[in-house]
Amino acid sequence: MPNRHPLRAAAAGFTLLEILVVLVIIGLIASLVGPRLFTQLEGSQVRVAETQVKMLRGAVETFRLDMGRLPSADEGLGVLFSAPADPRAAERWRGPYLDEAVPLDPWDHPYQYAIPGRDGQPFALFSLGADRAPGGEGNNADIGVLPPAS
Repeated sequence: MPNRHPLRAAAAGFTLLEILVVLVIIGLIASLVGPRLFTQLEGSQVRVAETQVKMLRGAVETFRLDMGRLPSADEGLGVLFSAPADPRAAERWRGPYLDEAVPLDPWDHPYQYAIPGRDGQPFALFSLGADRAPGGEGNNADIGVLPPAS
């Protein structure tokens, strides 16, 4: 009969108590690290929106140089990717001015475009932020070239 060592049999698995202790520790670590990760995610969405607004603004300015005018409010930002419907305007159009269709903001909503902009700016190009409402602070703040204050 083989000689069984008593410690080897006890080390064969984990007890329920050991598993629960490990789960509690993992939960505590997640509760400490999770909020910091979500804060970083929100900050990155704002930076993405700022970068996209700059890219779209450059495309609008290039359109203006080629066409001699800004996109109309009816044309919106779509004219940066697709030629205007008017045949005379389509002759001067040198686009597309964007590599892909106009992106949505990081919160999956279209960027806003209006004429005129605030403080003498010729146009407004902005995202309303996470709350989709004018104004706000932090992640809810409006981002971009803003419209005139109402």
